[in-house]
Amino acid sequence: MRYIVYIFFIIIFSSCGFYSFTGASISPEVKTFSVSFFKNKANTINSSLSNTFTEKLKDYFTSQTNVQQINQGGDLSFSGEIISYNIKPIAIRANETARENRLTIKVSVTFTNKYDEKLNFNSTFSRFKDFPSTEDLSNVEDIYMEEICDQLIEDIFNKSVVNW
Repeated sequence: MRYIVYIFFIIIFSSCGFYSFTGASISPEVKTFSVSFFKNKANTINSSLSNTFTEKLKDYFTSQTNVQQINQGGDLSFSGEIISYNIKPIAIRANETARENRLTIKVSVTFTNKYDEKLNFNSTFSRFKDFPSTEDLSNVEDIYMEEICDQLIEDIFNKSVVNW
């Protein structure tokens, strides 16, 4: 019985060769990925957003896959731009003041998979964070921006290699 269980685990963990516990389905021939710098083309500019977003995308793919990062021309390639960064009031009170504000970030992403063109896409991803209007945005903006970037990157990861 022990040998059967042992053989079962060997078969499961070596079967198709491209499944990971993150849910990523990356073909075995894919060895590299590249991420171009995401320029901030939004009307409102946060000076650290482009660098933060680009580096977080690189770090996420490095930590969640066994694919090596290269500067350009990867088997999986990401490029795009930040197209919107805005803060708007929401939840207006009776006296016409905002109870909450919403920070929204939108990015346009072009993904190319050299080995499976059916997975290529040009998509826009958007996420937001609501916060009380009593908060001083300058004290929390970087924290909220990073949270939104993390959510966007997870969405991009899922669409590009988890195929949802």
